[in-house]
Amino acid sequence: MVQQDDSFIREVNDELRSDQVRLVWTRFRGVIIGIAVLIVLGTIGKVGYDYWDESSASASGDQFLTAMRLAGENKPDEALAQLTALEKDGYGSYPLLARMRAATILQQKGDAAGAARAFSEIGKDGSVAEPVRDAAKLRAAYILVDTGSYADVSAEVEAFAVPENGMRHSAREVLGLAAYKAGDFAKARDWFQEITNDAQAPSNVSNRAQIMLDLIAASGKAA
Repeated sequence: MVQQDDSFIREVNDELRSDQVRLVWTRFRGVIIGIAVLIVLGTIGKVGYDYWDESSASASGDQFLTAMRLAGENKPDEALAQLTALEKDGYGSYPLLARMRAATILQQKGDAAGAARAFSEIGKDGSVAEPVRDAAKLRAAYILVDTGSYADVSAEVEAFAVPENGMRHSAREVLGLAAYKAGDFAKARDWFQEITNDAQAPSNVSNRAQIMLDLIAASGKAA
């Protein structure tokens, strides 16, 4: 008798659940179908975006490699044309890579002024990540040692030549070189001395600074 009661109760519960499901479906089937459609469309959209993302990145990557090959084959003008197009229509990080590489190729072509200007423009571009901007400013400064004035170099990197800045060693070096080239040996000595006094200065930078200090001392022009 107990088994029959249990069986009856289960049948009643199953029937109640079935009725509840039918009721929910009747009342909310529009919502349920809508949610299902959104899930399907979302999945399709994600797959489509992933395909587009991968295809776009692949195309830009191929174009960048083509530019590098042309540069390696001593075809700078063709390489610059590829990089200019990539800068305009490239995907992801490739436009910025194209700008940086184009500036390097300009320098290799002998257009130091154009290269310095290109790196300087990247350094002032607020849409570029700060570490990349700082690296571009430093590149510009090194070029400007030969093509610009001390003031030009200082405008790019003197803000880095402070104790808390990780780029201070290179900034002090390029400022010292610019001052030396300008004939301001006392200022050059001060910059190189800051490098040798900094215990965290890389050995190669510190060694070069010491060589410059010895050279300035031997000249007797920094008194």
